[in-house]
Amino acid sequence: MDRFILDACAVLALLREEQGMDIVKEVIDSDVETFLHAVTFLEIYYNVTNELGIENANLFFEQLLQTKIKIVYEITENTIKHAGYFKSKYKVSLGDSFVLATAKSHSAKIVSSDHHELDIIEKSENMKFLWIR
Repeated sequence: MDRFILDACAVLALLREEQGMDIVKEVIDSDVETFLHAVTFLEIYYNVTNELGIENANLFFEQLLQTKIKIVYEITENTIKHAGYFKSKYKVSLGDSFVLATAKSHSAKIVSSDHHELDIIEKSENMKFLWIR
């Protein structure tokens, strides 16, 4: 069975009703395990706070916690090593390094639209992606 991890741009596409939101919604509504790392959650919360204010960010936070998405709060030694590897080798953002590390440790496909940072990783590493656009 597939597992998925959402990156920030995937969740923000859903919130902003952007192209690709239907794919994100389909993943969230399906029976597959879906993860979101806490660092990514922070990144999304920050964006929503800046765009819509703290009250809306807090509402979003509570609504997301009510979904079946599993928030990964743990940062293990392996997470640090994998995230550090991806950040160092591919110069990805800190948030994306945690998405990649969590995908690796949970054998999950990454749901994203972030081609400019992640295409090279799809080609170079043994990782799977579900592109939303």
